[in-house]
Amino acid sequence: MSATLLPSVQLGRSALHSSVIGLGCMGMSEFYGERDDAQSLRTLERAFDLGVTHFDTSNIYGRGHNEQLLGGFLKGRRDRIMLASKFGILRDPNGPQGSTYDRDINNSEQYMRQCCEESLTRLGTDRIDLYYVHRTDPNVPIEDTMAALAKLVAEGKIRAIGLSEVNAAQLRRAHAVFPVTAIQSEYSLWTREPELDVLPTCRELGISFIAYSPLGRGFLTGAIASASALAADDFRLTSPRFHSENFDRNRVLLEQLDSLCAAKGSTRGQIALAWIMGREQPIIPIPGTKRIKYLEENVGAAAITLSAGERAALEALLPIGAAAGTRYDPSFQGAPRPPSN
Repeated sequence: MSATLLPSVQLGRSALHSSVIGLGCMGMSEFYGERDDAQSLRTLERAFDLGVTHFDTSNIYGRGHNEQLLGGFLKGRRDRIMLASKFGILRDPNGPQGSTYDRDINNSEQYMRQCCEESLTRLGTDRIDLYYVHRTDPNVPIEDTMAALAKLVAEGKIRAIGLSEVNAAQLRRAHAVFPVTAIQSEYSLWTREPELDVLPTCRELGISFIAYSPLGRGFLTGAIASASALAADDFRLTSPRFHSENFDRNRVLLEQLDSLCAAKGSTRGQIALAWIMGREQPIIPIPGTKRIKYLEENVGAAAITLSAGERAALEALLPIGAAAGTRYDPSFQGAPRPPSN
């Protein structure tokens, strides 16, 4: 039984509630080394015991493996968990695990319904609490996508709608058709661009913001000594930020956090998460891990309070645009498109 050690927050204007920190489950299935289902299940169970109620997955993680893994974990706990999944990215079923270059985007209603039904089966549940459009399709008006998703809400297959990596203009168009409950985008001390337009729009419209990769894909923890330390098939090596010359420049920025970490008796990762959770506008980070050690460290960040001065110092060290290199290689089809008005 969950110890409910973490406070919860309402998602948007929906009936859904989430723990103040969630768990991103993608790495349990691919992209970050070999799978270990037994270890991952222990981590999922420990997260629940610590009061984490927000578990995030997608139909493409491990080509369905991640949802199946969560399906086993959900048994006997379903009504106490806020379950999020996604559709919209189409992967080559015969492509290699961990490949970031075998993807396309499909937001058609037919594909959406197919994905939803398949996800429900893999998850062993009759509804998905928060269902995201993983990436928007340039060939399908977002108004049409929202209208189709609204039908799934009416049918009880999903409880609320989310969007991932959209800009403010897209968000407004979508929300005009049907209430958007949450936006999920990359956000961290070295990816602060949502502050420019998306976060203010979320505040105005009453939409929750969910931060994926809040630890900069592990970079902000300081655990990655160099780009060469990553396995040859680690997908982070496709990101320009992890190319050796950019990595070295970014690491210099990271080292400037050490004095604050020492003063707070906290790790770099905990400071990065505490900075997100301490914003006046609530943001829910969903750091991913398959190891209990790192899970417990991440959840511990919820107990850390940063002063206004400490926050200002962090933001001065890592202002918007400080990171060297873009988040994604432009050839990656699943990458967010540049903002448009």
